Amino acid sequence: MFLKTFLQSEIRLCHRIFIRGVSTKSQWDIVSGVCVERLPVVTPPLNEIQQKFKDMLFTMEIEKSLKSDHELRHEQDKIQAELLKNESSDVDMDTVSKITAQDFEDASNEEYAQFKFASTETDADKKNDKTSSERCLQRHLVLVAPIKLGKDTKSLLPQGLWKEGETLRQTAERVVQEQCGPDLKVKFLSNAPCGFYKYKYPSEIDGKIGAKVFFYYANYKGGKPSDKSKANWLTRNELSDILPERYNKCVHEFLIEETW
Repeated sequence: MFLKTFLQSEIRLCHRIFIRGVSTKSQWDIVSGVCVERLPVVTPPLNEIQQKFKDMLFTMEIEKSLKSDHELRHEQDKIQAELLKNESSDVDMDTVSKITAQDFEDASNEEYAQFKFASTETDADKKNDKTSSERCLQRHLVLVAPIKLGKDTKSLLPQGLWKEGETLRQTAERVVQEQCGPDLKVKFLSNAPCGFYKYKYPSEIDGKIGAKVFFYYANYKGGKPSDKSKANWLTRNELSDILPERYNKCVHEFLIEETW
């Protein structure tokens, strides 16, 4: 009930901000920005706390678990071996397995020793190709593109001006199509913005003193941005290096922090 009330209040707040923003008297442009994120493809390594928690769960499972089929088979093999050693007439030779549990375990360990995990380093990593989403498979990647702001061009999240008759979500969807091309497939996770940023123009443009940016979050599903978009996939650290300081702080407020 609390969560429902909270979400309703947040939606009403966004609506009030948006209505004030699109007022005919507004001196601000309304902009939809899109945070397209490619989630990790390969599970990242555990940090110290995660490893300790994993070890604790493993210990608890061992202590409370029943014996596995393999352990029971080990015990049965020992009983059968003792009976054979004593030449007991109670041994049914038809039930004696030619391959013991220990044989199976030794063969499995030998096979495991020869197994090697594939490298997580891709060709895109070797070439440092930031235009490819096939890089840094253990990290979160966020899409940025060159955005023209007046006479300057900066690398920011894809964004575009709201058009009358659109919802902010529709503007965000249009921005992805126009700036990144139709091949890029994303999934928006909400009809409500996940972040907000406001900045002023160096000089007044068409009677507007600045822009109010409403960020939407979307997960990368497939495809790639068009070549003309000149978009790059950046890690959290790379984002901090390239984005303007205040803008970067706002973006990181709604991004899930990496644990390593």
